[in-house]
Amino acid sequence: MQYSFTINVIEILKMITILNDNFSQLNDFLHEKSFSKIFILVDENTHEYCLPVLLGNLETELSFEILEIEAGEEMKNIQTANQLWEILTEMKADRKALVINLGGGVITDMGGFVASTYKRGVQFINIPTTLLSMCDASIGGKTGIDLMHYKNMVGTFSFPEQIFVYPKFLETLPFKQLRSGFAEMLKHGLIADKKHWDNLIQIHKLDIEGIIPHIQTSMDIKQDVVEKDFHEKNIRKTLNFAHTIGHAIESLCLEQGNPILHGEAVAMGMISETHLSYLEGVISEDDSKVIIENVQRYYPYLDISDFKDEDIFALLLNDKKNTDSKINFSLVSGIGECTYDYQCSQKNIIESLNFYRQLDSI
Repeated sequence: MQYSFTINVIEILKMITILNDNFSQLNDFLHEKSFSKIFILVDENTHEYCLPVLLGNLETELSFEILEIEAGEEMKNIQTANQLWEILTEMKADRKALVINLGGGVITDMGGFVASTYKRGVQFINIPTTLLSMCDASIGGKTGIDLMHYKNMVGTFSFPEQIFVYPKFLETLPFKQLRSGFAEMLKHGLIADKKHWDNLIQIHKLDIEGIIPHIQTSMDIKQDVVEKDFHEKNIRKTLNFAHTIGHAIESLCLEQGNPILHGEAVAMGMISETHLSYLEGVISEDDSKVIIENVQRYYPYLDISDFKDEDIFALLLNDKKNTDSKINFSLVSGIGECTYDYQCSQKNIIESLNFYRQLDSI
């Protein structure tokens, strides 16, 4: 006899709350649950700018500990995870403990991974503090760390108990972080919602006032895709658009000691993978030009002239999305439309990289 079960993804994804200024929803959540202790994971930036706001509004009799790691993708590795597991063990965290991930994508990825694996899983919540984590990284139940030079190679599918979004945390961000998160919003429009894309490219100055009205739409797009395909068997793969070449470039920059923000890599990926979509006959030349020209409006050229094709391909061939040793791409077929599991010719992949390289001379 075969048995099966399903995860009520829709109900879980409803656990996203926009916090008011006194964090009453978070306090209500803590009062309703029976946690034994709270562990708050931060980096040095969220420790300084966001943790005081959280602690100033936290109303609980539970004891809590602050776990701090250095900021940056460089810290998203098994060594950091092991250190956190050891700290949780030394502090006698049990299965009724709660991990609060207060930070951007690195913190929510790392904290979710550590919590979902420690003692086979303790509960965690995400409080995203960057635009990228609010509209994308903290949503969807993916956790993970990098392995060697490969992005998110080790991880779990594990939902947080809740996601609490406090938009005022965006006021703590430098411009580059806002621009980084905006790349994921543009991607959401490109793969699923032309109206969202059209609204975003009407923003002439990237600032909080211009971006905030559109965050909810990006969150909704991400949630809708995840609801349909939690374990990434089909349509969720469209969210990987711009992340195949983009991840490879991000990894090479990190390897060479010149890390870039994730959104900067995604922007580069959007341009090169849109051109790849055109070369493969998936998208029209007119649509590809519109996409590329608009992405260029917001993102300066990323110098990849020193990256050899063979080094990029070495990373592409080990991408976690591949099957049968073949590189799987998600390609845009129109503005607001995307296809997935597309295997492109090596010639066209190289040409798409060269297309991006020559943009520096235009």
